[in-house]
Amino acid sequence: MDSQANLSLGAINRMDRLAFVDAFGAVYEHSPWVAERAFENRPFENRAALVAVMQAVVTASPRETKLALIRAHPELAGQGAVAGRLGSHSSGEQARLGFHSLSRSEFKRMSELNRRYRERHGLPCVIALALHATREGVFAELERRIGNETEAEIALALEQIGHIARGRLEKLVRPVAEA
Repeated sequence: MDSQANLSLGAINRMDRLAFVDAFGAVYEHSPWVAERAFENRPFENRAALVAVMQAVVTASPRETKLALIRAHPELAGQGAVAGRLGSHSSGEQARLGFHSLSRSEFKRMSELNRRYRERHGLPCVIALALHATREGVFAELERRIGNETEAEIALALEQIGHIARGRLEKLVRPVAEA
């Protein structure tokens, strides 16, 4: 994705479907279908419009599709991270707060919180790491969210996914003033 950073809206609006999905298919974790559906809404007036269209695709999706989107996200410092199977976006986002280099006790704590969350809700806990300044803040949020009702967690996960996608798109697409 780094090679595609700083895409202008003009270039995006001229892309064919394959190029568009190649450029934006990873914005929503392992869910290129979001980009495939958003493509139909070109041309995009600005970066905010692209963000809004992609989020609208998610919002308009059936419940099972939304659940699949949530389940496509990796657990924090989970098996995907340990095995080196994170996408480049997730890897960088987790590394920013040091989730790739947890102490043994932190790793054990995170594993336990992930397990408890998954047992209660049947989903990975999706947290927009860019909204947190510290690992401890993420630990606290995960711990707090375990006690929520599952329907509330589904809504919150989709909101967090929206924050994650917006941050990723902001790294990929130049604002109009710079286009």
